[in-house]
Amino acid sequence: MKTALVTGGSRSIGAEISRRLARDGWAVAVNYHSDRECAQSVVSEITAAGGVAGAFRFDVTERSQVATATEEITERLSPVDLIVNNATGPQPFIPIEKQTWQDYLDQLTFFVKAPLDLLQCVLPDWRRRKSGCIINIGSEVVEMGNPQLTHYVAAKGAMLAMTRSLANELGADGIPVNLVAPGWIPGKRHEGLPQAMRDEYLERTAFGHFVDGRDIAGAVAFLASPEAKNITGQKISVNAGRTLL
Repeated sequence: MKTALVTGGSRSIGAEISRRLARDGWAVAVNYHSDRECAQSVVSEITAAGGVAGAFRFDVTERSQVATATEEITERLSPVDLIVNNATGPQPFIPIEKQTWQDYLDQLTFFVKAPLDLLQCVLPDWRRRKSGCIINIGSEVVEMGNPQLTHYVAAKGAMLAMTRSLANELGADGIPVNLVAPGWIPGKRHEGLPQAMRDEYLERTAFGHFVDGRDIAGAVAFLASPEAKNITGQKISVNAGRTLL
């Protein structure tokens, strides 16, 4: 059984990805930063359904913790064969005149540094075993250019560029690298937003409805499957057609 590491795998999109990959036969390393209860709940759901999973607490932005975690995952489950870079931090709205370079570094740390650290920790093993797969979780904001989120948009754009460059570099090793770009998935942190904002968003989607975490998980599962073995360097938008219009 191959092992998938889902960073930020205990909540929201990450939890749905963890559950779906487990149903598809992956052993799942559910990464979390602080909420052990949520992570254990996802693991319990997976194991109750006959799957294999474990909760692993580490900060994806700390290289030393990443290195230790990949070794622990290997010991408890098996060597990592799939990395889903889903972990994220706060994404505050900040007017451009108030943004600082640190705001950009905060986002780049999650969306460029963390994926780089994880890859470098497993790459020697992947090359030795001729195995491995990377799926990054991006965002539609790269196309939409949301105001007051330039720091976040720029970092997600860098993640997309990184995906394409890595796909070219790792192609010789047979390692696919792709990105899934979700649309807006309203959650707890969006409670209190005016209904007009939701309505305006939906008016610009082809299907006229929001997507949810299961939709994102489905795209990830496909890219992680043998059916997608010849797909690399690609971005799949899952946003009900938002970026078509």
